[in-house]
Amino acid sequence: MKNWTRSSPLGLLVALLLILTACIPANQNRTVDITLLAVNDIHGNLLPSNFSYPDPADRSKRVSLQAGGVEAIATIVKETKAQNPNTLLVGAGDLIGASPLVSSLLADEPILKALSDLGMSFSSVGNHEFDRGYKELLRLQNGGCDEPFDPAKACKFGPYEGAKFQYLAANVRVKATGKPAFPAYVIKEVGGVKIGFIGLVLKETPSIVLPAGVAGLEFLDEAETANRLIPELKAQGAQVIVALIHQGGTAKEPFYVKDCTTLSGEIVDITKRLSPAVDLVISGHTHQGYQCRVDGRLVTQSDYYGHLVMQIDLIYDKAANKLLSIRTHPIIVDPSKFANDPAIRQIVSKAKAMTEAIAAQPIATLAVPQITRDPTPAGESALGDVIADAQLFATRDPAKGGAVIAFMNPGGIRANLPPNPSPSVTYGDTFTVQPFGNSLVVMTLTGAQIKAALEQQFDNPAPGQNRILQVSEGFSYTWDAKAPKGGKVSAMSLNGTPIDPSQTYRVTVNSFLADGGDNFVVFKEGTERLGGDLDLDALQAYLKAQEQAGRPVGITPRNRIAVMNP
Repeated sequence: MKNWTRSSPLGLLVALLLILTACIPANQNRTVDITLLAVNDIHGNLLPSNFSYPDPADRSKRVSLQAGGVEAIATIVKETKAQNPNTLLVGAGDLIGASPLVSSLLADEPILKALSDLGMSFSSVGNHEFDRGYKELLRLQNGGCDEPFDPAKACKFGPYEGAKFQYLAANVRVKATGKPAFPAYVIKEVGGVKIGFIGLVLKETPSIVLPAGVAGLEFLDEAETANRLIPELKAQGAQVIVALIHQGGTAKEPFYVKDCTTLSGEIVDITKRLSPAVDLVISGHTHQGYQCRVDGRLVTQSDYYGHLVMQIDLIYDKAANKLLSIRTHPIIVDPSKFANDPAIRQIVSKAKAMTEAIAAQPIATLAVPQITRDPTPAGESALGDVIADAQLFATRDPAKGGAVIAFMNPGGIRANLPPNPSPSVTYGDTFTVQPFGNSLVVMTLTGAQIKAALEQQFDNPAPGQNRILQVSEGFSYTWDAKAPKGGKVSAMSLNGTPIDPSQTYRVTVNSFLADGGDNFVVFKEGTERLGGDLDLDALQAYLKAQEQAGRPVGITPRNRIAVMNP
């Protein structure tokens, strides 16, 4: 008779093997690998553009290449999903707006169709999503051709069905109803794990877009809004929470340095004030690439124009209900290394075919291969000088306003002229430089108001990020970097004569500044207003006139703005 209380060695081995075999599937299913692919600030760039960064082997040298393009991004998404089906593509705003001609002339519908078809899941709104106003953004989200912002551009690309991905805007509310302008968040189940994505945009948006475009909306504090939503997300079972924030910072380390520690800017304060329940911050707005830690929490950004895709790998332990790790890997979107996706190529080819003839129209020849927007230590750029001069040229005639000074906001200068060095300038080149479609406004300001406007250059939210207005020929001034706010500007003069605080002057700005954009609210006080040409038309006319007069435009001396104690 066998004694069943004692097992033979063979019986013990069989039993152990059975136990181990039973445990294998459980261990395999215990953790879930999830991949997020993040982009931001694509700005309608369907095509690759120049990307330069410090060489990882020798940071004193730089690597330059043509990077980006939705065709290559589509391939990255497909390849990543093939490796891990638990993959989502998400955005941190400014997917549209300030776009190249190939997308902007078609109301940014091509880039939204491309991003939809390549698999974008959702994105926070950015400030540039409001460039054409809230109503137009709703149309771009939902589809249709009724009452577009610009009937000459909308639905020319074909029947427009709307973005297939969802825009999120937790901290943007409709004043009349108190409801979010777009959904505040989305909870997506990925590999059996519920991930909550909160969409946020910088609260200063009303000061950097046309006020009319956001009339009736209010923009709330980013961190406070996110924190209020945490209990709601948790109640709905969110196990991981990700903040998609269109606000950012800058880091001293290049984008490929992991866990950088030098991040500065608005995103740092926001991140520090976020609830510990927020596991990850995906940021945008500042056109930087970084993968940093703020109080231990990961904060990423993926450069701009689609140059980078940030791969963020999460490992979640379902048994322990715990996020085990988050790791990042920035992918350079090099079209030579990623085969162009044929379906997305059709979208790009169609947009190019519809806009190439317009883009190729010659405008003028420069005296140099390129005029850059690179600023001096005082904040003045050669291209800023040229654009300010063009606006003064367009409005100097008494019949057109009688302007004696013109100011241009640097944020409205989107590229060098031309973007790719060549003395020959085309319509497409000028459009890339000034894509917003602003008109010129001539107004009367006192000398005191001009000084007050210049002082507002240093009143911006992010320290060290002054918005130095570009000024027309004949006007000059000095500012002191160490002087207190409100007392930085001195030595203002016009054609060598000091500006008289009590005297009035006719001043030209674009419609964005005239409405108080970029927080230059003094311009809203201007009187005797007279509307003028589009800023793009003014630039083109100036370039043509200078060439025809035998004085093709070149690089200016850049001696209109001086700085003390830089």
